[in-house]
Amino acid sequence: MTPRSGQGGGSALPEGFVWGAATASYQIEGAVHEDGRVPSIWDTFSHTPGKTLNGDTGDVATDHYHRWREDVASMAELGLDAYRFSIAWPRVASGDRRGLDFYSRLVDALLENGIAPYVTLYHWDLPQELEDAGGWPERSTAFRFAEYAAQVARVLGDRVHTWTTLNEPWCSAFLGYAAGVHAPGRTDPAAALAAAHHLNLAHGLASRELRAAAPAAQHSITLNLHHLRGEPEAVRRVDAVANRVFLDPLTGRGYPSDLLEDTAAITDWGFVRDGDEKTIAAPLDTLGVNYYSPTLVRIWDGASPRDHADGHKQGEASPFVGCDDVEFVEQPGPRTAMGWPVDATGLEELLLRLHRDHPGLPLVITENGAAYHDEPTPDGRVHDTDRIAYFNDHIAAMRRAIEDGGVDVRGYFAWSLLDNFEWAYGYDRRFGLIHVDYATGERRWKDSAHWYRRAIGRARRGELP
Repeated sequence: MTPRSGQGGGSALPEGFVWGAATASYQIEGAVHEDGRVPSIWDTFSHTPGKTLNGDTGDVATDHYHRWREDVASMAELGLDAYRFSIAWPRVASGDRRGLDFYSRLVDALLENGIAPYVTLYHWDLPQELEDAGGWPERSTAFRFAEYAAQVARVLGDRVHTWTTLNEPWCSAFLGYAAGVHAPGRTDPAAALAAAHHLNLAHGLASRELRAAAPAAQHSITLNLHHLRGEPEAVRRVDAVANRVFLDPLTGRGYPSDLLEDTAAITDWGFVRDGDEKTIAAPLDTLGVNYYSPTLVRIWDGASPRDHADGHKQGEASPFVGCDDVEFVEQPGPRTAMGWPVDATGLEELLLRLHRDHPGLPLVITENGAAYHDEPTPDGRVHDTDRIAYFNDHIAAMRRAIEDGGVDVRGYFAWSLLDNFEWAYGYDRRFGLIHVDYATGERRWKDSAHWYRRAIGRARRGELP
């Protein structure tokens, strides 16, 4: 399918530029006990008292599993070129074909509406049975993931032409196994580093399977890269465990030596076997980039009260393994409902950094957006002006990186299509272009959805700033 964007004369965007929106399976689908789906680590985690805000779970979420036709119709009305969604591994793990049949119907409906399916194989919902066997710190999980990738590709590979293996493996490894604030809720730094490696290995192994099943497709991985500012030594340390632990092996550079040195007291990295780094460095057609805000760091002096602007509190486990003497500094300026600073220049600088460090690697902004506490007003509308300003500024920053910096960016996906289950924050944080009444499931376009539809139209005419 030929994307519709980038056709307007005078546009700074490249020909075929893709405009989309994104979601994730556990955050929207619900139907956790239907059609052979088995439990995931997020089912277990969200049902554990005290793990999610208000005890919220994804049992129903936005009921996309039953309302997907309505949601596809909204995507078509928005004018999207593409829809980025994830397959729920627990719907496939049992071997019950009904789970894959759901995704097959979804893909067909997208294509019928001129919307390209961008499929992510893993957005954090590991089958609980694999966690019970050790989870991502165990090498065997990487091979089970490759088997799962092959199973999905055999069914959808004839119609899906853009595949992403993993979404934000940093969160899976370090929020799940080091900080314990995401499923499965473990706090073991050594296990987190092993999980990071096995996620990298899983990507490489799955890439082989995907290319065998769909050799003409585009193959990718999505990283939530931290754009770091501050004292150079603090930046270096956090960059190693937040960014380069994935970027370097994925691009054929192997694990960075400073990361190995910084974490030597935690693990000897004996889980990395001969040939692993070659497997991990599978060819990438594009790199998915998720960006929300920059991060400011400095070396802690050990005496003054420590700033924990990354969200973890004194005495709690940190996701930044090997960075015990680094503090995360509160930044001035406006913030989203997540407490994240709003600074679009960080996106531009991150794209320029990737262009400089990894020349020739095309990029796609696979997530960008903001949470606000927005609700319908008496006029029946959701007037989310802050979100519109956020999107407008970040799209402008992306365009500057393309036009002035020569960065090869091929698409932009708003996070997210719908309000949804926002992980440990439950239903308290709303990122959606479309408002969801969680009691009834009713969908209502926010002002930002109307703005995004117009912005896509203007982009096609070359009129965006």
